[in-house]
Amino acid sequence: MKAVIMAAGKSTRTYPLTLTRPKPLLTVANRTILEHQLRALTGIVDGAIVVVNYMRERIEAYFGADYEGLPIEYVVQSEPLGTGHAVLQCAEAVDGPFLAMNGDDLYDPGDLARLAQAEQAALVRQVADPRLYGIYEVVDGDRAVRLVEKPEQIFSTIANVGAYKFTPAVFEVLADTEKSPRGEIEITSAIQTLAGTSDFRVVEMEGYWLAIGYPWHLLDANEYLLTHGFEPEILGDVSPAADLNGRVSIGPGTVVRSGVVIDGPVCIGKDASIGPDCWIRPGTTVGNGCRVGHGVEIKNSILMDGCAVPHLSYVGDSVIGEGANLGAGTITANFRHDGANIPSMVKGKLVDSGRRKFGAIISDGVHTGINTAIYPGRKLWPDTFTYPNEAVTKDITEVKRRPPGK
Repeated sequence: MKAVIMAAGKSTRTYPLTLTRPKPLLTVANRTILEHQLRALTGIVDGAIVVVNYMRERIEAYFGADYEGLPIEYVVQSEPLGTGHAVLQCAEAVDGPFLAMNGDDLYDPGDLARLAQAEQAALVRQVADPRLYGIYEVVDGDRAVRLVEKPEQIFSTIANVGAYKFTPAVFEVLADTEKSPRGEIEITSAIQTLAGTSDFRVVEMEGYWLAIGYPWHLLDANEYLLTHGFEPEILGDVSPAADLNGRVSIGPGTVVRSGVVIDGPVCIGKDASIGPDCWIRPGTTVGNGCRVGHGVEIKNSILMDGCAVPHLSYVGDSVIGEGANLGAGTITANFRHDGANIPSMVKGKLVDSGRRKFGAIISDGVHTGINTAIYPGRKLWPDTFTYPNEAVTKDITEVKRRPPGK
């Protein structure tokens, strides 16, 4: 049995991080989203079919023909015509029952294994507000009779989570499915047909489901994975004058200098430089080749490969992109004075992050000037910069013109 992973989308909601990489290559706990998915499928399927389009070359170059012994095929979805259209492109690559799953959600391996045992089914979970999800009406315990997207009238709390078990019969259904009002072939429309014409079941989740729709969801997923099933190991060079507490992982070639305090769970990659005299707090992932220097405090954040926070800075509840450099005294404010949830601008509209603690989203190649202060929930686009003593009160989306001689 194979698994189809729908990973072709551009993912504009996770801008600016996905301006420079496809979403499956965003990292959580020092592994890409797609790596986590492939690892979750180990022992359940004998091959993965990854549907690609946006920056497909980067995905194919990163993974090649297999991942840890699991064969990988790539199918191109040349036009963004919906999830159902993505699955339909795999008709010639699938020769029997298969799993299909969203390319930006992380699923518990145990739940995927139980889903794989069904003939045709969808993975579901109970939710508090059904109006935000596709909701199943179920009879006889687990037989689905309909699926309604974001219902106005609440008739069930059983939500669709984007993972399915199909037989090849789904391809004929998808081929006959009319496009939605937004011009896409929706996989949920095909499921509605299957529920009305055949025996289609639901499998309720028992483990985790980490949906990554916005940049701050990376922080949620990172924190969860570091506190559940995280196996720490110390492979780097740790000074006897450093203080490591709790579950801490240090990659090979990484140097942890004197005066460093690391309170786990914390995951640090390979060839990084940590300290002296800095504090890395719980829920933090530091990527390969990063530098965290003197007087720096990092809390509940993701530092992607090759970024630098050299000295006298605070990074809280933030994501820092590859190759970014934070000048001395850079502060990411992560809490409002009124204690309210922090909103963030997404596609021209303010979106409630649902987080009372949320710092900045700083993209690849950003450079901040010394003593930069970044307001909560702000984003800095790739290769942008700030001047010394600048207060970032709104997103920086364009590279500013540097003054002559600067």
